[in-house]
Amino acid sequence: MKKMLLAVCTVVMALGLCVGNAEAARLGGGKSVGMQRQSVAPKPATPPQQATPAAPVQGTPAQAAAPKRNWMGPIAGLAAGLGIAALLSHFGMGEGMANILMIALLAMAAVFAVKWLLRRKAPSDGALQYAGAGSAQPRSAPVSYGSAAPSGPVRIPEGFDSDAFLRIAKLNFVRLQASNDAKSIDDIRQFVSPELYAEIKMQMDERGDVPQQTDIVTLNAELLEVVTEANRHIASVHFSGTLREVVGATATPFDEIWNLAKPVSGDQGWVIAGIQQLS
Repeated sequence: MKKMLLAVCTVVMALGLCVGNAEAARLGGGKSVGMQRQSVAPKPATPPQQATPAAPVQGTPAQAAAPKRNWMGPIAGLAAGLGIAALLSHFGMGEGMANILMIALLAMAAVFAVKWLLRRKAPSDGALQYAGAGSAQPRSAPVSYGSAAPSGPVRIPEGFDSDAFLRIAKLNFVRLQASNDAKSIDDIRQFVSPELYAEIKMQMDERGDVPQQTDIVTLNAELLEVVTEANRHIASVHFSGTLREVVGATATPFDEIWNLAKPVSGDQGWVIAGIQQLS
């Protein structure tokens, strides 16, 4: 009888440990929840095809000349203008007319140079504001981020500040893991969509009062795409690295995509609409 009671107690304790470990998980519970994007999911590897030898080419053409920079045109125009001014003076058109023409050409070149510099230094529309992140992050006017049709392995609009966006994304990744551990559901609510909030809230309720600590050992982030679909912008960030979900355990790798959404109109920031597991 004593042996039977001892065996029952051992099984109960083992089950309790297993449940505790299963409930200790990062934001989203290590599952695919919320918005899922097939466009950013890894494609199955295809077997390499045998390369066929290229047909011999008679006389390799010379390498194409590099395209001239767009500021070479005005300089060439200015030089031509100076030549015309000298030509006018040579044919007796008057030094005054030549000087006027030269001044006009210089003024046009100056205007073009100022516009070119301003265009290069103009702030790009990074749309970096996250919902709930305060006013420290820049806001941006509504802008189109391209269509949803595939156009390549990485689809990011020209001028989008990917580095700044990823820097904020990594900070929020760490912050939300800490909020999830502390069960700060009100903090998480500001950063996620209503659908994802409901899933995370349910996971917290199921976890109960079991303590949890997520230690992020390494963290990498890659922006996969930023597109516009219907009335919202969507950005997909690939997070990978290693972390501990149980205190004292060995760090394990993780590989997931966070799909963020932002309305086209209005000043609402990005919210996390879904977490997509890759492994």
